This record gives sequence, C-alpha cells and structure tokens, in this order.
Amino acid sequence: MKRILTGLAAATVGLAMLAGCSGGAGTAQAPQGDTIKIGLNYELSGDVATYGEASVQGIELAAEEVNAAGGIDGKKIELVKYDTKSDAAEATTLATKLMTQDKVITVIGPATSGGMKATIPVAERQKVPVVSGSATADDVTVDGNGVKQFAFRTCFNDSFQGTAAANYAVKKFSAKKAVILRDSSSDYSKGLADAFRETFTAGGGEIVSEDAYAKGADNFNAVMTKFKGQQFDVIYLPGYYTEAGKAIKQARDLGVTQPILGGDGFDSPVLAEQAGAQLKDVYFTNHYSSADQDPKVQDFIKAFEAKYSAEPNAFNALGYDTLKFVADGVSRATEKTGEGVQRALAETKGFAGVTGTFDVDENHNPVKAVVFIGYDKDGKLFSEKG
Repeated sequence: MKRILTGLAAATVGLAMLAGCSGGAGTAQAPQGDTIKIGLNYELSGDVATYGEASVQGIELAAEEVNAAGGIDGKKIELVKYDTKSDAAEATTLATKLMTQDKVITVIGPATSGGMKATIPVAERQKVPVVSGSATADDVTVDGNGVKQFAFRTCFNDSFQGTAAANYAVKKFSAKKAVILRDSSSDYSKGLADAFRETFTAGGGEIVSEDAYAKGADNFNAVMTKFKGQQFDVIYLPGYYTEAGKAIKQARDLGVTQPILGGDGFDSPVLAEQAGAQLKDVYFTNHYSSADQDPKVQDFIKAFEAKYSAEPNAFNALGYDTLKFVADGVSRATEKTGEGVQRALAETKGFAGVTGTFDVDENHNPVKAVVFIGYDKDGKLFSEKG
C-alpha cells in the first residue's frame, strides 16, 4: 500500500555501482538449473514493516505449497529476499540488484505505492515484471503516458476504494453529509479522499469539512473538537493505522460518535492497540475477510495458522495470492523470460485466489469485489461485501 517514501536521490551512487554489472536493458534470462528465481523486495524494517512482513509470510507459505506440489515445470521456486527498509531509494537499488545480478524472472514487492513506483523504471528497462499485492495508488500501473507494461498488482486501486466507501456510507448509514480527514503527506490518502469526495458529492452528498494532518501526527484533539461542533453523518479517514488508531481513540474520547470509514491502510493489529476499547463504529475497505466460508479461504487460513500460529490478515492473503498469481503466469509463459512472463500475466483470466477470483484488465489491475471490515457499536468485528 501506499506510504509515499522519499529519498530517491540517495540511490544514485548505488545504482551507478550496479550499472557496471547490469549487462544492459532487457537481460532477463530463462531459469537455469533446478530453480526458478523470484525476487522479494519488501519493507521488512522501518515505518511500514508490518505490511512487508505480513506480505512475505503469505508469499513464503504459497511458495512452499507450489514447491510441495512439484514446482513449476518440475523446477522449484527459489525466493531471493531483500529488505527495502521502507525506503524508496533502497527499493530501487535492490530491484536493480535482483534483476541484473540475481537474475530473477519476476520481482514481487514493495508493498507500498511509493516503493513500488520507484522500482518500475528499472523493470521497464530490464524487461522484468514487478508485481505488488498492496500498492494501491492509481498511477502504479498506468499514468499519463499509458500502461506501464512491466507493472502489475493483485489488489484494487485507491479510486476504487474511495468510490466504494462513499457508496457504502450512503447505503449503510443513509449519509448526506460527511467530513474528511486525510494525511497531507500521502498520495494514498489523497487518492482515496479525492475518489470519496467525487462520488459522495456526485450522489447529492455534501462535504461539510475537509482537514489534513501530517505523517507522524499524534494529537487530533483540535480537529476532532472542530468536527464535534458540526453537523455530519460520517467521517472519512483515509490513512494508515499508525495515525488512524490515535485519531479514532481521540474522536471517541471527545464524544464524536459518528461512524468512521477508512481504507485498507487500517488493516494492522496496531489499529486496535492504539484505539483500544474505543474501536467502535469503524469500517474500512479491504481485500479479504477470514469470515469468508469459501473452502479456498478456509484452507488458506488453516495452512497459515499451522505455519505461523496466528490468524492471517489481508496482507498475508494478498502476499499469498501474489506468489500464486506469479507462479501461474510463469507456468503459462511460453518463454520462461521476463518478457514471456509479462505477456502471460497480462493475459490472466479467472485467477482464483483467496482474495477473490479475477481477470487482469487492460491497465494490469485485477477486476474483483471489495470487502468491508467493521467494528460495530459494541466493538465486535464483522465483515460484509460492499
């Protein structure tokens, strides 16, 4: 997902050092030996490590299952894993290393939109696909110049989430007036807020107030006091668990009782740790629910719990699906090269994952449904389709 990371300039020296051994653009080779190398380029430490760690857990479980079933064309998957340290510059350097030195056929990650976007120019030059299970910014796979041919994702994008949240606010709460509180430093938050605003107002709703906070904020009393004095039906809080949990607790402590809606950035145990007993009447868009009784979902949950002794969250599920999606593409590719895998991924139809069954559209996005995770007025957790 999505935290916008900075410091790209710092990668210049590292990239220059790697350039000498890159062998030029488009050098991805067919798998040699008994393994197929897939790169993992994830945030395993730093600000958003919880996303990267959870994604990698799902990926490693999926790889074990593929290998236990015979691998891909008789070759076992070999994961080559690096830590971006939640830094876009490091992600760029490592993507280059994975593609030019480690000779991976595909790179999975980073988890965040900023980190993912930093690696795409490398993927385009080297002609090696990069795939994220959680980079939701609209411009990850397509921008003003068209589709980024070597960029894919298995999650829905921000505008889809914001639109779904606005429709949910109207459908579930009959909302006519809303306030928005977003992260001023995050493209992820801005994208969700823009889509929510556009959809909500197009349907006749009114945005009573729109305010912003900076990354790392921990005092939301002033803005919540302001909201308390206004007439509205819902709060839209598109941000990360790192700030959202604090904002939710302070809102409830001040007596702000209206439903609070958010995005998949809420999906972390830290949200509940920060909000505590005040995590009530809170709802967020997500990609997966453990309450889904689909046998595929329940089998995944059992396997995950057996390996990690914990219930999987959406990032675990998205990581799992992303490795299976990549493995499916590699198996269907007529040429076992980066370009061959790219073509296979783009042609994906009817991929059945634990986060839904989907086709890949013309912009390299999955076409699938959204799930809402909620904490009702008693703080009881539930989920429902949007």
